[in-house]
Amino acid sequence: MQRKDPNPFLKLGLRPWLAKQLTKLGLKGVTPIQENCIPAILSGKDCIGAAKTGSGKTFAFALPILEKLSEEPVSHFALVLTPTHELAYQISEQFLVAGQPMGVRVCVVSGGTDQMIESQKLMQRPHIVVAMPGRLADHLTGCDTFSFDNLKYLVVDEADRMLNGDFDESLAIIERCLPKTRQNLFFSATMKDFMKESSIFPIAKDLVEWSQESDVATVETLEQRYLLCADYDRDMVLIEALRKFREENENANVMIFTNTKKYCQLLSMTLASMEIDNVCLHGFMRQKERVAALSRFKSNHIRTLIATDVAARGLDIPSVQLVINHMLPRTPKEYIHRVGRTARAGRKGLAISIFRFPRDLELLGAIEAEINCKLTEHPVDQRMVERIFMQVNVTRRESEMQLDNNDFDERAQNYRRKTWIMEGKDPDEMEALYRKKQKDKLREIRRKRKQQQAELCASEEGKALLNDDRFNTLDSARFEKKFKKRPVKDGSEKKAPQKLSKTNASKTKTKSKLKSNTK
Repeated sequence: MQRKDPNPFLKLGLRPWLAKQLTKLGLKGVTPIQENCIPAILSGKDCIGAAKTGSGKTFAFALPILEKLSEEPVSHFALVLTPTHELAYQISEQFLVAGQPMGVRVCVVSGGTDQMIESQKLMQRPHIVVAMPGRLADHLTGCDTFSFDNLKYLVVDEADRMLNGDFDESLAIIERCLPKTRQNLFFSATMKDFMKESSIFPIAKDLVEWSQESDVATVETLEQRYLLCADYDRDMVLIEALRKFREENENANVMIFTNTKKYCQLLSMTLASMEIDNVCLHGFMRQKERVAALSRFKSNHIRTLIATDVAARGLDIPSVQLVINHMLPRTPKEYIHRVGRTARAGRKGLAISIFRFPRDLELLGAIEAEINCKLTEHPVDQRMVERIFMQVNVTRRESEMQLDNNDFDERAQNYRRKTWIMEGKDPDEMEALYRKKQKDKLREIRRKRKQQQAELCASEEGKALLNDDRFNTLDSARFEKKFKKRPVKDGSEKKAPQKLSKTNASKTKTKSKLKSNTK
Protein backbone atom coordinates (compact mmCIF):
# COMPACT_ATOMS: atom_id res chain seq x y z
CA MET A 1 0.00 0.00 0.00
CA GLN A 2 1.42 3.38 -1.05
CA ARG A 3 2.11 5.74 1.81
CA LYS A 4 0.15 8.99 1.60
CA ASP A 5 2.40 12.06 1.60
CA PRO A 6 1.28 14.49 4.32
CA ASN A 7 2.52 17.59 2.48
CA PRO A 8 -0.55 19.16 0.81
CA PHE A 9 1.53 21.31 -1.58
CA LEU A 10 2.72 18.24 -3.49
CA LYS A 11 -0.86 17.63 -4.63
CA LEU A 12 -0.82 20.98 -6.43
CA GLY A 13 2.00 19.85 -8.71
CA LEU A 14 4.86 21.57 -6.89
CA ARG A 15 8.27 19.92 -6.63
CA PRO A 16 9.38 18.31 -3.33
CA TRP A 17 12.08 20.94 -2.69
CA LEU A 18 9.52 23.74 -2.82
CA ALA A 19 6.94 21.86 -0.74
CA LYS A 20 9.64 21.13 1.86
CA GLN A 21 10.66 24.80 1.97
CA LEU A 22 7.04 25.83 2.59
CA THR A 23 6.86 23.39 5.48
CA LYS A 24 9.97 24.98 6.97
CA LEU A 25 8.25 28.35 6.72
CA GLY A 26 5.40 27.01 8.85
CA LEU A 27 2.76 26.68 6.11
CA LYS A 28 0.72 23.63 7.06
CA GLY A 29 -2.21 23.89 4.68
CA VAL A 30 -3.27 25.10 1.27
CA THR A 31 -5.71 28.01 1.04
CA PRO A 32 -8.65 27.91 -1.42
CA ILE A 33 -7.14 30.46 -3.80
CA GLN A 34 -3.88 28.50 -3.89
CA GLU A 35 -5.70 25.21 -4.45
CA ASN A 36 -7.69 26.62 -7.38
CA CYS A 37 -5.11 28.88 -9.05
CA ILE A 38 -1.73 27.13 -8.73
CA PRO A 39 -2.60 24.07 -10.91
CA ALA A 40 -4.15 26.37 -13.55
CA ILE A 41 -1.05 28.57 -13.68
CA LEU A 42 1.23 25.52 -13.89
CA SER A 43 -0.83 24.29 -16.85
CA GLY A 44 -0.05 27.52 -18.73
CA LYS A 45 -3.36 29.38 -18.46
CA ASP A 46 -3.95 33.06 -17.77
CA CYS A 47 -5.59 33.54 -14.38
CA ILE A 48 -7.70 36.04 -12.46
CA GLY A 49 -7.91 35.33 -8.73
CA ALA A 50 -9.91 37.23 -6.13
CA ALA A 51 -10.08 36.36 -2.45
CA LYS A 52 -10.38 38.04 0.92
CA THR A 53 -7.34 39.74 2.38
CA GLY A 54 -5.03 37.41 4.26
CA SER A 55 -5.95 34.38 2.13
CA GLY A 56 -2.52 33.66 0.64
CA LYS A 57 -2.82 35.42 -2.73
CA THR A 58 0.91 36.18 -3.02
CA PHE A 59 1.95 32.54 -2.79
CA ALA A 60 -0.86 31.66 -5.23
CA PHE A 61 1.22 33.26 -8.01
CA ALA A 62 4.72 33.12 -6.47
CA LEU A 63 4.84 29.33 -6.03
CA PRO A 64 4.03 28.33 -9.64
CA ILE A 65 6.46 30.99 -10.91
CA LEU A 66 9.24 29.56 -8.72
CA GLU A 67 8.33 26.04 -9.86
CA LYS A 68 8.70 26.97 -13.54
CA LEU A 69 11.76 29.12 -12.87
CA SER A 70 13.57 26.12 -11.37
CA GLU A 71 13.08 24.33 -14.72
CA GLU A 72 14.30 27.31 -16.78
CA PRO A 73 16.39 29.70 -14.63
CA VAL A 74 16.70 32.70 -16.97
CA SER A 75 16.88 36.40 -16.14
CA HIS A 76 13.80 38.64 -16.10
CA PHE A 77 11.62 35.53 -15.96
CA ALA A 78 8.68 37.25 -14.24
CA LEU A 79 7.47 40.80 -13.67
CA VAL A 80 5.20 41.66 -10.74
CA LEU A 81 3.50 45.08 -10.80
CA THR A 82 2.16 46.53 -7.56
CA PRO A 83 0.80 49.96 -6.50
CA THR A 84 2.89 50.70 -3.37
CA HIS A 85 6.50 50.63 -2.18
CA GLU A 86 5.68 48.61 0.91
CA LEU A 87 3.83 45.92 -0.99
CA ALA A 88 6.67 45.67 -3.53
CA TYR A 89 9.20 44.95 -0.79
CA GLN A 90 6.89 42.49 0.93
CA ILE A 91 6.32 40.51 -2.27
CA SER A 92 10.06 40.42 -2.93
CA GLU A 93 10.65 39.05 0.57
CA GLN A 94 8.15 36.24 0.00
CA PHE A 95 9.82 35.29 -3.29
CA LEU A 96 13.20 35.27 -1.54
CA VAL A 97 12.18 33.09 1.41
CA ALA A 98 10.24 30.57 -0.71
CA GLY A 99 12.92 30.43 -3.43
CA GLN A 100 15.92 30.44 -1.09
CA PRO A 101 16.96 26.81 -1.87
CA MET A 102 17.35 27.64 -5.58
CA GLY A 103 19.06 31.00 -5.00
CA VAL A 104 16.38 33.15 -6.61
CA ARG A 105 17.42 36.72 -7.43
CA VAL A 106 14.79 39.44 -6.93
CA CYS A 107 15.04 43.12 -7.86
CA VAL A 108 12.69 45.81 -6.48
CA VAL A 109 12.05 48.87 -8.65
CA SER A 110 9.87 51.26 -6.70
CA GLY A 111 11.57 54.65 -6.50
CA GLY A 112 12.80 56.26 -3.31
CA THR A 113 16.38 55.23 -4.16
CA ASP A 114 18.86 56.43 -6.77
CA GLN A 115 17.68 55.47 -10.24
CA MET A 116 21.23 54.58 -11.29
CA ILE A 117 21.46 52.03 -8.48
CA GLU A 118 18.19 50.46 -9.61
CA SER A 119 19.49 50.35 -13.20
CA GLN A 120 22.59 48.49 -12.05
CA LYS A 121 20.44 45.95 -10.20
CA LEU A 122 18.32 45.42 -13.32
CA MET A 123 21.52 44.79 -15.31
CA GLN A 124 22.57 42.04 -12.85
CA ARG A 125 20.08 39.64 -14.43
CA PRO A 126 17.49 39.17 -11.65
CA HIS A 127 15.02 36.30 -12.07
CA ILE A 128 12.07 38.27 -10.66
CA VAL A 129 11.40 42.01 -10.98
CA VAL A 130 8.88 43.54 -8.55
CA ALA A 131 8.05 47.08 -9.58
CA MET A 132 5.79 50.07 -9.30
CA PRO A 133 4.54 51.09 -12.77
CA GLY A 134 5.75 54.70 -12.79
CA ARG A 135 9.35 53.96 -11.85
CA LEU A 136 9.64 50.96 -14.18
CA ALA A 137 8.27 53.04 -17.06
CA ASP A 138 11.00 55.63 -16.36
CA HIS A 139 13.67 52.92 -16.67
CA LEU A 140 12.20 51.53 -19.87
CA THR A 141 12.05 54.95 -21.56
CA GLY A 142 15.37 56.21 -20.20
CA CYS A 143 17.78 53.34 -20.92
CA ASP A 144 18.18 50.13 -22.91
CA THR A 145 20.54 48.20 -20.62
CA PHE A 146 18.05 45.41 -19.92
CA SER A 147 15.06 43.81 -21.61
CA PHE A 148 12.13 41.53 -20.86
CA ASP A 149 12.67 39.29 -23.91
CA ASN A 150 12.77 36.21 -21.64
CA LEU A 151 9.62 37.17 -19.73
CA LYS A 152 7.20 34.30 -19.14
CA TYR A 153 4.90 35.77 -16.46
CA LEU A 154 3.28 39.16 -15.90
CA VAL A 155 1.60 39.51 -12.51
CA VAL A 156 -0.62 42.48 -11.67
CA ASP A 157 -1.19 42.50 -7.91
CA GLU A 158 -4.03 44.58 -6.44
CA ALA A 159 -5.41 44.53 -9.98
CA ASP A 160 -8.63 46.35 -9.10
CA ARG A 161 -6.57 49.43 -8.24
CA MET A 162 -3.86 48.97 -10.88
CA LEU A 163 -6.30 48.69 -13.80
CA ASN A 164 -8.80 51.38 -12.79
CA GLY A 165 -7.20 54.02 -15.03
CA ASP A 166 -4.81 55.78 -12.63
CA PHE A 167 -1.73 53.92 -13.92
CA ASP A 168 -2.72 53.62 -17.60
CA GLU A 169 0.04 55.86 -18.99
CA SER A 170 2.84 53.92 -17.27
CA LEU A 171 1.24 50.53 -17.93
CA ALA A 172 0.99 51.30 -21.65
CA ILE A 173 4.74 52.00 -21.78
CA ILE A 174 5.47 48.74 -19.95
CA GLU A 175 3.18 46.70 -22.21
CA ARG A 176 5.06 47.86 -25.34
CA CYS A 177 8.29 46.43 -23.89
CA LEU A 178 6.91 42.98 -22.99
CA PRO A 179 6.69 39.91 -25.24
CA LYS A 180 3.21 38.98 -26.41
CA THR A 181 3.64 35.28 -25.60
CA ARG A 182 3.41 35.26 -21.83
CA GLN A 183 1.01 34.36 -19.04
CA ASN A 184 -1.01 37.17 -17.47
CA LEU A 185 -1.97 36.75 -13.81
CA PHE A 186 -4.30 39.27 -12.12
CA PHE A 187 -4.90 39.08 -8.36
CA SER A 188 -6.95 41.22 -6.00
CA ALA A 189 -9.15 41.13 -2.92
CA THR A 190 -12.17 42.18 -4.99
CA MET A 191 -13.24 41.04 -8.46
CA LYS A 192 -13.95 43.72 -11.08
CA ASP A 193 -15.23 43.26 -14.63
CA PHE A 194 -12.64 45.65 -16.10
CA MET A 195 -9.90 43.24 -15.00
CA LYS A 196 -11.01 40.87 -17.78
CA GLU A 197 -11.52 43.66 -20.29
CA SER A 198 -8.22 45.50 -19.88
CA SER A 199 -7.18 47.15 -23.15
CA ILE A 200 -3.60 47.51 -21.94
CA PHE A 201 -2.99 43.92 -20.84
CA PRO A 202 -5.23 41.73 -23.03
CA ILE A 203 -5.94 38.46 -21.26
CA ALA A 204 -6.61 35.09 -22.95
CA LYS A 205 -10.22 34.04 -23.53
CA ASP A 206 -9.66 30.58 -22.05
CA LEU A 207 -8.46 32.03 -18.77
CA VAL A 208 -9.14 30.52 -15.36
CA GLU A 209 -11.23 32.87 -13.24
CA TRP A 210 -11.66 32.10 -9.56
CA SER A 211 -13.31 34.18 -6.87
CA GLN A 212 -13.89 33.22 -3.27
CA GLU A 213 -17.63 32.79 -2.90
CA SER A 214 -18.98 34.32 0.27
CA ASP A 215 -21.86 36.58 1.24
CA VAL A 216 -19.59 38.32 3.74
CA ALA A 217 -16.64 40.20 2.23
CA THR A 218 -14.52 39.99 5.38
CA VAL A 219 -13.19 36.93 7.18
CA GLU A 220 -15.20 35.25 9.94
CA THR A 221 -12.43 35.67 12.52
CA LEU A 222 -12.66 39.47 12.27
CA GLU A 223 -14.81 41.26 14.84
CA GLN A 224 -16.03 44.60 13.47
CA ARG A 225 -17.21 47.45 15.70
CA TYR A 226 -18.00 51.15 15.49
CA LEU A 227 -17.55 54.17 17.74
CA LEU A 228 -19.62 57.34 17.46
CA CYS A 229 -18.06 60.75 17.95
CA ALA A 230 -18.78 64.42 17.31
CA ASP A 231 -16.80 66.49 14.81
CA TYR A 232 -14.60 67.89 17.56
CA ASP A 233 -13.69 64.87 19.74
CA ARG A 234 -12.56 62.20 17.27
CA ASP A 235 -8.96 62.27 18.55
CA MET A 236 -10.09 61.93 22.16
CA VAL A 237 -12.31 58.95 21.34
CA LEU A 238 -9.39 57.34 19.50
CA ILE A 239 -6.95 57.82 22.38
CA GLU A 240 -9.41 56.51 24.97
CA ALA A 241 -10.20 53.43 22.85
CA LEU A 242 -6.48 52.79 22.36
CA ARG A 243 -5.74 53.28 26.07
CA LYS A 244 -8.48 50.83 27.07
CA PHE A 245 -7.27 48.24 24.56
CA ARG A 246 -3.68 48.57 25.78
CA GLU A 247 -4.77 47.85 29.36
CA GLU A 248 -5.74 44.33 28.31
CA ASN A 249 -3.37 43.84 25.35
CA GLU A 250 -0.12 45.54 26.25
CA ASN A 251 2.01 43.78 23.61
CA ALA A 252 -0.49 43.75 20.74
CA ASN A 253 0.29 45.49 17.47
CA VAL A 254 -2.18 48.20 16.42
CA MET A 255 -2.63 49.90 13.03
CA ILE A 256 -4.42 53.26 12.91
CA PHE A 257 -5.60 54.52 9.51
CA THR A 258 -6.22 58.15 8.62
CA ASN A 259 -6.87 59.82 5.27
CA THR A 260 -4.21 62.45 4.61
CA LYS A 261 -0.42 62.59 4.80
CA LYS A 262 -0.49 65.73 6.93
CA TYR A 263 -2.97 64.36 9.47
CA CYS A 264 -1.03 61.10 9.61
CA GLN A 265 2.07 63.06 10.64
CA LEU A 266 0.06 65.28 13.01
CA LEU A 267 -1.62 62.36 14.76
CA SER A 268 1.73 60.60 15.14
CA MET A 269 3.25 63.70 16.76
CA THR A 270 0.23 64.17 19.04
CA LEU A 271 0.32 60.59 20.31
CA ALA A 272 4.10 60.77 20.76
CA SER A 273 3.70 63.94 22.86
CA MET A 274 1.27 62.00 25.05
CA GLU A 275 3.94 59.29 25.41
CA ILE A 276 2.23 56.77 23.15
CA ASP A 277 5.14 55.34 21.17
CA ASN A 278 4.36 55.02 17.48
CA VAL A 279 5.72 55.22 13.95
CA CYS A 280 3.93 56.70 10.95
CA LEU A 281 3.82 55.74 7.29
CA HIS A 282 2.76 58.07 4.47
CA GLY A 283 3.71 59.11 0.96
CA PHE A 284 5.82 62.17 1.85
CA MET A 285 8.33 60.12 3.81
CA ARG A 286 11.59 59.12 2.15
CA GLN A 287 11.83 55.49 1.12
CA LYS A 288 14.48 54.76 3.76
CA GLU A 289 12.25 56.27 6.44
CA ARG A 290 9.25 54.22 5.29
CA VAL A 291 11.23 50.97 5.25
CA ALA A 292 12.71 51.75 8.68
CA ALA A 293 9.29 52.57 10.18
CA LEU A 294 7.74 49.40 8.82
CA SER A 295 10.70 47.31 10.02
CA ARG A 296 10.39 48.68 13.56
CA PHE A 297 6.69 47.83 13.57
CA LYS A 298 7.13 44.35 12.07
CA SER A 299 9.92 43.51 14.53
CA ASN A 300 7.69 44.57 17.48
CA HIS A 301 10.03 47.35 18.61
CA ILE A 302 7.10 49.74 18.19
CA ARG A 303 3.55 48.48 18.73
CA THR A 304 1.52 51.26 17.07
CA LEU A 305 1.60 52.21 13.38
CA ILE A 306 -0.28 55.25 12.04
CA ALA A 307 -0.70 55.15 8.27
CA THR A 308 -2.53 56.40 5.24
CA ASP A 309 -3.90 53.99 2.64
CA VAL A 310 -0.36 53.21 1.42
CA ALA A 311 -0.47 50.49 4.10
CA ALA A 312 -4.05 49.37 3.44
CA ARG A 313 -3.33 46.89 0.66
CA GLY A 314 -1.47 43.64 0.77
CA LEU A 315 0.78 44.19 3.78
CA ASP A 316 1.03 40.98 5.78
CA ILE A 317 1.90 41.63 9.42
CA PRO A 318 0.53 38.61 11.31
CA SER A 319 0.86 40.18 14.76
CA VAL A 320 -1.67 42.98 14.12
CA GLN A 321 -4.59 42.42 16.50
CA LEU A 322 -6.40 45.75 16.15
CA VAL A 323 -7.14 48.09 13.24
CA ILE A 324 -8.67 51.49 14.01
CA ASN A 325 -10.17 53.68 11.29
CA HIS A 326 -9.48 57.10 12.80
CA MET A 327 -10.79 58.68 9.59
CA LEU A 328 -13.13 56.59 7.49
CA PRO A 329 -12.09 55.39 4.05
CA ARG A 330 -13.94 57.05 1.19
CA THR A 331 -15.35 53.79 -0.18
CA PRO A 332 -16.52 50.48 1.31
CA LYS A 333 -13.93 48.67 -0.84
CA GLU A 334 -11.11 50.55 0.87
CA TYR A 335 -12.69 49.70 4.22
CA ILE A 336 -12.35 46.00 3.34
CA HIS A 337 -8.68 46.46 2.47
CA ARG A 338 -7.96 48.37 5.68
CA VAL A 339 -9.59 45.96 8.11
CA GLY A 340 -7.93 43.12 6.21
CA ARG A 341 -4.64 44.01 7.89
CA THR A 342 -5.82 42.03 10.92
CA ALA A 343 -7.40 38.58 11.35
CA ARG A 344 -5.07 37.14 8.72
CA ALA A 345 -4.47 33.45 7.99
CA GLY A 346 -7.14 32.25 10.42
CA ARG A 347 -6.11 34.46 13.35
CA LYS A 348 -8.59 36.53 15.33
CA GLY A 349 -8.68 40.30 14.98
CA LEU A 350 -10.65 43.41 15.90
CA ALA A 351 -11.51 46.42 13.72
CA ILE A 352 -12.92 49.64 15.22
CA SER A 353 -14.19 52.43 12.97
CA ILE A 354 -14.89 55.92 14.31
CA PHE A 355 -18.02 57.47 12.77
CA ARG A 356 -19.07 61.10 13.16
CA PHE A 357 -22.73 61.16 14.17
CA PRO A 358 -24.92 61.74 12.27
CA ARG A 359 -23.01 62.80 9.14
CA ASP A 360 -21.26 59.45 8.57
CA LEU A 361 -24.33 57.24 8.93
CA GLU A 362 -24.75 56.89 5.18
CA LEU A 363 -21.19 55.58 4.88
CA LEU A 364 -21.85 53.14 7.71
CA GLY A 365 -24.87 51.88 5.81
CA ALA A 366 -22.83 51.52 2.61
CA ILE A 367 -20.10 49.59 4.43
CA GLU A 368 -22.59 47.26 6.10
CA ALA A 369 -24.30 46.65 2.77
CA GLU A 370 -20.96 45.86 1.10
CA ILE A 371 -19.76 43.41 3.76
CA ASN A 372 -23.26 42.04 4.44
CA CYS A 373 -22.68 42.32 8.15
CA LYS A 374 -23.76 44.75 10.90
CA LEU A 375 -21.15 46.43 13.04
CA THR A 376 -21.60 46.40 16.81
CA GLU A 377 -20.85 49.31 19.12
CA HIS A 378 -17.50 49.34 20.88
CA PRO A 379 -17.76 50.38 24.53
CA VAL A 380 -15.92 53.55 25.53
CA ASP A 381 -16.09 55.53 28.76
CA GLN A 382 -17.50 58.90 27.75
CA ARG A 383 -16.46 60.43 31.07
CA MET A 384 -12.84 59.60 30.26
CA VAL A 385 -13.23 61.17 26.82
CA GLU A 386 -14.45 64.38 28.49
CA ARG A 387 -11.67 64.25 31.07
CA ILE A 388 -8.85 64.12 28.51
CA PHE A 389 -10.53 66.54 26.08
CA MET A 390 -8.58 69.67 27.03
CA GLN A 391 -5.28 67.83 27.35
CA VAL A 392 -5.54 66.23 23.90
CA ASN A 393 -6.75 69.48 22.35
CA VAL A 394 -3.79 71.48 23.66
CA THR A 395 -1.31 68.77 22.70
CA ARG A 396 -2.69 68.60 19.18
CA ARG A 397 -2.45 72.38 18.77
CA GLU A 398 1.19 72.29 19.89
CA SER A 399 1.84 69.56 17.33
CA GLU A 400 0.13 71.65 14.63
CA MET A 401 2.40 74.59 15.44
CA GLN A 402 5.45 72.36 15.30
CA LEU A 403 4.31 70.90 11.98
CA ASP A 404 3.79 74.40 10.55
CA ASN A 405 7.28 75.37 11.72
CA ASN A 406 8.63 72.37 9.83
CA ASP A 407 6.99 73.71 6.63
CA PHE A 408 5.18 70.44 5.91
CA ASP A 409 2.92 71.94 3.23
CA GLU A 410 5.81 73.78 1.61
CA ARG A 411 7.92 70.62 1.48
CA ALA A 412 4.99 68.77 -0.10
CA GLN A 413 4.71 71.48 -2.75
CA ASN A 414 8.46 71.40 -3.41
CA TYR A 415 8.31 67.63 -3.82
CA ARG A 416 5.57 67.99 -6.44
CA ARG A 417 7.43 70.72 -8.32
CA LYS A 418 10.65 68.71 -8.34
CA THR A 419 8.79 65.74 -9.82
CA TRP A 420 7.24 67.90 -12.56
CA ILE A 421 10.59 69.48 -13.44
CA MET A 422 12.17 66.03 -13.78
CA GLU A 423 9.31 65.08 -16.10
CA GLY A 424 9.99 68.16 -18.25
CA LYS A 425 6.76 69.93 -17.30
CA ASP A 426 6.16 73.56 -16.31
CA PRO A 427 5.84 73.49 -12.48
CA ASP A 428 3.70 76.65 -12.32
CA GLU A 429 1.20 75.33 -14.84
CA MET A 430 1.13 71.92 -13.15
CA GLU A 431 0.67 73.49 -9.70
CA ALA A 432 -2.35 75.46 -10.94
CA LEU A 433 -3.73 72.31 -12.56
CA TYR A 434 -3.08 70.34 -9.35
CA ARG A 435 -4.97 72.86 -7.21
CA LYS A 436 -7.87 72.87 -9.64
CA LYS A 437 -8.00 69.06 -9.56
CA GLN A 438 -7.96 69.09 -5.76
CA LYS A 439 -10.89 71.54 -5.68
CA ASP A 440 -12.79 69.50 -8.26
CA LYS A 441 -12.06 66.33 -6.31
CA LEU A 442 -13.34 67.84 -3.07
CA ARG A 443 -16.43 69.16 -4.85
CA GLU A 444 -17.09 65.71 -6.33
CA ILE A 445 -16.69 64.03 -2.94
CA ARG A 446 -19.23 66.43 -1.43
CA ARG A 447 -21.61 65.89 -4.34
CA LYS A 448 -21.38 62.11 -4.01
CA ARG A 449 -21.89 62.35 -0.25
CA LYS A 450 -25.07 64.40 -0.71
CA GLN A 451 -26.27 61.98 -3.37
CA GLN A 452 -25.57 58.98 -1.16
CA GLN A 453 -27.34 60.65 1.75
CA ALA A 454 -30.39 61.37 -0.41
CA GLU A 455 -30.42 57.81 -1.75
CA LEU A 456 -30.04 56.46 1.77
CA CYS A 457 -32.98 58.49 3.08
CA ALA A 458 -35.14 57.43 0.11
CA SER A 459 -34.32 53.72 0.25
CA GLU A 460 -35.90 51.18 2.56
CA GLU A 461 -32.45 50.22 3.86
CA GLY A 462 -31.72 53.86 4.64
CA LYS A 463 -34.97 54.36 6.51
CA ALA A 464 -34.28 51.20 8.47
CA LEU A 465 -30.78 52.45 9.32
CA LEU A 466 -32.01 55.86 10.48
CA ASN A 467 -34.60 54.13 12.67
CA ASP A 468 -32.13 51.50 13.84
CA ASP A 469 -32.26 50.75 17.55
CA ARG A 470 -28.52 51.45 17.69
CA PHE A 471 -29.07 55.14 16.90
CA ASN A 472 -32.65 56.26 17.52
CA THR A 473 -32.20 56.33 21.31
CA LEU A 474 -28.97 58.35 21.27
CA ASP A 475 -28.72 61.68 23.08
CA SER A 476 -28.12 63.99 20.12
CA ALA A 477 -27.03 66.81 22.45
CA ARG A 478 -23.71 65.08 23.06
CA PHE A 479 -22.82 65.43 19.39
CA GLU A 480 -23.74 69.12 19.21
CA LYS A 481 -22.08 70.77 22.21
CA LYS A 482 -18.41 70.98 23.01
CA PHE A 483 -17.17 69.94 26.40
CA LYS A 484 -16.41 72.69 28.87
CA LYS A 485 -13.41 72.68 31.13
CA ARG A 486 -14.37 70.88 34.30
CA PRO A 487 -13.21 72.22 37.67
CA VAL A 488 -11.16 69.92 39.85
CA LYS A 489 -12.30 68.98 43.34
CA ASP A 490 -10.73 71.99 45.07
CA GLY A 491 -12.62 74.36 42.76
CA SER A 492 -9.67 75.56 40.71
CA GLU A 493 -9.56 75.06 36.98
CA LYS A 494 -7.42 72.40 35.40
CA LYS A 495 -4.34 73.77 33.75
CA ALA A 496 -3.46 72.83 30.17
CA PRO A 497 -0.78 70.16 30.06
CA GLN A 498 2.72 71.52 29.67
CA LYS A 499 4.70 70.84 26.54
CA LEU A 500 6.93 67.81 26.91
CA SER A 501 10.55 68.58 27.65
CA LYS A 502 13.60 66.49 26.90
CA THR A 503 14.71 66.54 30.53
CA ASN A 504 13.88 63.63 32.81
CA ALA A 505 12.29 65.98 35.31
CA SER A 506 9.79 67.29 32.76
CA LYS A 507 9.02 63.77 31.56
CA THR A 508 8.27 62.66 35.11
CA LYS A 509 6.02 65.66 35.65
CA THR A 510 4.14 65.01 32.40
CA LYS A 511 3.68 61.31 33.23
CA SER A 512 2.15 62.14 36.61
CA LYS A 513 -0.20 64.62 34.95
CA LEU A 514 -1.26 62.03 32.37
CA LYS A 515 -1.97 59.52 35.11
CA SER A 516 -4.02 62.01 37.10
CA ASN A 517 -6.08 62.86 34.02
CA THR A 518 -6.85 59.24 33.21
CA LYS A 519 -7.77 58.02 36.69
